[in-house]
Parts: sequence; C-alpha cells; structure tokens
Amino acid sequence: MTPPSVSAVRRRVCVLVSGLLLVSCLCGVVWGDPVQPGALDRQVVRSVCKLLLDEHLSGHPMDDEISQRGMKTLLESLDPWKRYFYQSEVDAFMEHQNKLDDEVLDGNVGFVYSVFKVFLQRVDERVKLVDELLAEEHDFTVDEEMVRDRELARYPRTAAEARDTWRRWIKYELLALKADGIEGQEARDKLTRRYHSHAKRAHQTDGEELLEVYLGAMTTAFDPHTSYMSPSTLKNFEIAMRLELDGIGASLRSEDGYTVLHKLVPGGAADKITDKDSRLNVGDKIVGVGQGTDGEIVDCVDMKLKDVVDMIRGTRGTVVRLEVVPADDSQRKIINITRDRIELKDAEARGVVFSDGRKSDGQPYKIGVIELPSFYMDMDGFRHGNLYYKSTTRDVRRILDDFNKNGVDALILDLRGNGGGSLTEAINLTGLFIDRGPVVQVQDGQHHVNAYEDRVEGVAWAGPLVVVIDKFSASASEILAGAIQDYGRGLIVGDHATHGKGTVQSLMDLGQKLFQMPYSTTEMGALKVTMQQFYRPNGESTQNRGVLADVELPSLTTHLEVGESDLDYALDFDEVDPLSYTPAGYVDQAIRDRLKHLSEQRVSNSKDFQEVLKDIAQFKEQKAKKYITLNEEKFLKERAELNADKEEKERIEKLSDPARPPIERDYYLNEAMAITVDYLNLRHLAKVN
Repeated sequence: MTPPSVSAVRRRVCVLVSGLLLVSCLCGVVWGDPVQPGALDRQVVRSVCKLLLDEHLSGHPMDDEISQRGMKTLLESLDPWKRYFYQSEVDAFMEHQNKLDDEVLDGNVGFVYSVFKVFLQRVDERVKLVDELLAEEHDFTVDEEMVRDRELARYPRTAAEARDTWRRWIKYELLALKADGIEGQEARDKLTRRYHSHAKRAHQTDGEELLEVYLGAMTTAFDPHTSYMSPSTLKNFEIAMRLELDGIGASLRSEDGYTVLHKLVPGGAADKITDKDSRLNVGDKIVGVGQGTDGEIVDCVDMKLKDVVDMIRGTRGTVVRLEVVPADDSQRKIINITRDRIELKDAEARGVVFSDGRKSDGQPYKIGVIELPSFYMDMDGFRHGNLYYKSTTRDVRRILDDFNKNGVDALILDLRGNGGGSLTEAINLTGLFIDRGPVVQVQDGQHHVNAYEDRVEGVAWAGPLVVVIDKFSASASEILAGAIQDYGRGLIVGDHATHGKGTVQSLMDLGQKLFQMPYSTTEMGALKVTMQQFYRPNGESTQNRGVLADVELPSLTTHLEVGESDLDYALDFDEVDPLSYTPAGYVDQAIRDRLKHLSEQRVSNSKDFQEVLKDIAQFKEQKAKKYITLNEEKFLKERAELNADKEEKERIEKLSDPARPPIERDYYLNEAMAITVDYLNLRHLAKVN
C-alpha cells in the first residue's frame, strides 16, 4: 500500500522576475536553503502569481478557494497518510488556510518553511520510533487492521496514537515484505535503511525543491496540469522531447537509499563496454561518483537520485568514475566510463510487421504495428531552425513508407501509455491518415475558437487503421484518436475510454520572459500553464470524458483511478460548435457493432481474458475495502490471490518507464490483430457485394 505518486503536486509555475534582479541574476540564480526563504523567492512568487492570473484558461482569481485547495495539497504532498504531523500542528497550519493567497500575491513563502521545519522534526522522531518498533516482536495472529483508504486516515492527537499508527504500519510493511519472500532480520534491515534514507533525503531538500512543492500546491489548485518546471525538471523534459542527452546510457532508480541500475540503454556508452569486469549490470548499486580519470569519489549513498544523475551526466568525451557494489554481492569495483551522446531509441516510434488471418487467395494478411510512446518533438532544434530536428511525424512517416513498400494490408497504431506531448505533432501525425480537413479546435480563456487543420493533400497511409488506446492515452493521443473516430477513418480499440485530458498547456521559458531575448540566458525553469481547451472536429471536448472505444477489451487499467476525472480540480467537460468536414467512410456503426460482437465471442472463450476478468473482480473487491488485515494468515492469503496495490503501482511504473521491451505478440495484441483481420474481411465482403 505505497502512497500514490504526488507528481500532480510537484507541477511547477514559471516566473517573471523584476528588472531589479537583472544584475545579480546574470551571474546565476541563487535559491534559498530549506532553513529560510532565499533572496530570490519573493520576486519569483510574485511573478508566478501575475503570470498565472494573466494566462490561465479559467480566469480564476487568486482567492480563498485557491488558498484552501493549496493548503490541502501541500499537506497531502508532505504527509499523504497522516503519519507524521500531529492534529494540533495541522490545526495550527489550518489557521493559515485563507491567508496563502494573500501571502503568495505578496511573494511571502515563509509559511512553507515553517511547515517543513515541523515536518523535519517529526521525520526524525518517527525514524527513532521505527527503530524501536523494529526491535520489538509483533503478534501477527491477532485480528487487527490498518486503514487503507487515505480519506479515512486521521492525524494522531497524542504520542501514544502516533506510536500505534506506526506500529500497525510497520506490521503491514513486514507482512508485505514477507509476501515478497523477504523476512526476519533481512526485512528489518531493509526497513531500517528505508526510513533512515528517507530522513536523510528529507534533510537534503533545498530551497528550489521546497519552492517547487509550495508553488506546485498553489498552481495545481487551478487545474492538475499547470506546473512550474524547475531548471532540472525543464532539462529532463527537454531530454524527453528530443530523445537524446550526453551521459553513460543507464536507467537508474532509487531503492532504499541506493542508486540502482535498472536498465542499460542499448548502444549507450555503458552498454558498449565488453570487458566483463568493467561492465555495469542490472541490479548493481552505484555508491560513489568521481569526475575524470583521477577525480575524488564522492559517496552517493542516501543521496537524492536527481543529484546522483546530475553527477553522472556530463559533456560527451569526458570520463566519469563509478564506484559499484555488484548485484551478485562480489567485491565492489571502480568503473571508468567515457560519456557519449545517448539516443533514447526505446522512447521513439517503432514498427514491426506480423502475419495473421487469411486472404481470399490463402495468403496471410500483413499487419503493421506501430508503437508510439509519446508525441515527441525537439523544440530547441525547431526553434534554432534545425531542418533535421527530432519529430514524431517524421519517424512514423518513415515507418509507413516501409510498410507501403512491403505491401502491409492494415495498420495498428498502439497509443497505450502515450501521455501526449506536442500539439503540433498530434495535428501533423493525424494528417498522415486524413486528406486535409480540421483535426482539432482550440478555445482560449476569452472563448475564441480556432480550428487547426491538416492542409497537406494526400495521405501517407491509405489502408485500414486500428488505434489501440488505454486509460493512460492522454492529450495529444486523444486529439488523434478523436479525429480518427469523427472522420470514420479508423477503429478505436482498447480500454473503455482514454484518459480525458482535453486541455492545452504552453511552456514559457523564464529566461526568455525575464530578459526579453529569443533564447533563455539563465537556467530558471519554465511555466507550463493551461491556456486553452481542445475539442474534436464534432465539437465535443475530450476533457474528463475521453475518447470512448469502439470495441472495448477487458483491462485492469480501465479500473485504475488514474483518469482526468480522478484528479483534483480538473476542468469540466463542455462543447463548442461542430466543424464541417468530409467523413472518410472507413468505419460506420454497422461495422463497429459487428466487430464488437465478434470480439466479445473470442474474449468469452479466451483463458487469458477470463483471467483478466477474474483479476478485475478481485482488484475491485480489494480496492473497495477501507481497511487491510494485519493477521498474517489472512494477509498472505489475500496477497496470494492478488495484490491490488502492487499491481496498480507496477502498471503505472511500467508505463512511465522509458525502457520498453520489443514489440511482441501477447493475448491482448493478438485480439487487436484478430479485430483487424475481421475488419479487413468485412471490408472485402463489402467490396465484393
């Protein structure tokens, strides 16, 4: 029962800093430490508020409602399960809940520093308490429970209540580890490291990060997608969009205070090392980092993952030294790696051709599958006029050209897990499948509606099209899926509906705004602010509702609470006038109904899908429970059937992991291809008749 991600909280707002700071800022941004606000913070927050009030789609004032929302989100971001703060402390904080709006308008961020100071005190106390509880023997035969619904959690009023809350939590974590095969002293040592590491990282929080948390709480009070990107966050965002960076080519994660190698990027600097003794392996722990061939090794145990990554990244051609504890528990070693340009190939569009079904001449159909994890675009390359900047549309067109040359009969475009990206790429990519016409409508805060069209004559793919979606398909994915459905150009298959994110964000570089220059001269982050809402050609928004599948397949992701409608303060669904467009006529309701019927018959006879339906029923049953048992026998029995919390977490982590396995046929893709073959056969019959 790991607390859900608070990424929505850590959405950041960019700022316009007043001209008074120009001279000092030219030498670099100086952020405050977590002890007290920095010199820049007041100007930052004032400017954030001005930009937010001027640009946000809703036109919502910075008022007591925003203040109350911000307070709620701030406390949830620090203490989601109400295990650290006492009720009396929260009561004192809540006396401020109608004052945050006035304070941020004045640039005053002192409140978050006061709250965080108390938080650090409680973290230190709880670590000592965890040590005491792990030294005790616990009775796992008694029938007691722990709250699993965060809405039912309550802040402790006394030290005794806090101890009982943590006693139950530690019992839960020991049981959860035992269910994963870790028990006894090994489990106790693991939890000791986990909480001591958490405390150390909390104390490492710097002023920039704390400001992010505070501004994130206040900006997401307007909507879930308005956020401030700090310099480091902006850097990672740009890397994700251009799909390249300088480094060693390793995917890292933080596990109980250690930086652990999760995956090597194929073709990256680390992957090219052939010497067994000088090679990184999955599961290795990086415990130190040094610069150059003889630079001092800096201990990075319990260091924030972001800081470790920053030390490992660097200019291509330079050397980084890694002190590594191998996963096989052999002797630690020092590995020298020369940094190089890393292309994130796993995150770009890729295609493969499968054979399935039979044509009238007995030959199998060729089904082309394109997997698209995001709508990426090298915005920096585009701004600088690079003719060969990284582009989703270019990559997909190249794959389609290859499909056409090889006589592919139908195309499956897999948008599962695609959280969106560039609006421009969504429009251009849709244009590869329709012959001119409106793709999306965009309305701003003044209710002005503009239509964005595909103006390029002809299509890159004229054959049958099936678009596969899930609840994680969002934003740009929904623009494409909605347009394809409105035009009757293809079939939408997958979860009940897409994510439901129907808003448009603009990214504003702070340096550009501050210095009025075409390119940023300082690393001060950027503002991602919701400025528009988009609508399908038929006039419907995808906001909250999403794009509904023509043929729905059983899937656990349909039932995860990860959609737009599950987020706090999401904007409402609405409609604008429909546009005039010419339907492509590939899909009509009769075809949808027939394909749905044929798919339902196969699914009802599929052992794999019946297992999915069983898992869905168990998942819904477990998630509906407000409490979780701490009786070992009952707990392990439930976990043997299905661990709903772990399943949910793993699904989300898998979709956010840039490391993807090759496109392979599984029961789900097989059903998507079976639907595609049925679609081809129905089209063939229609032509014959």
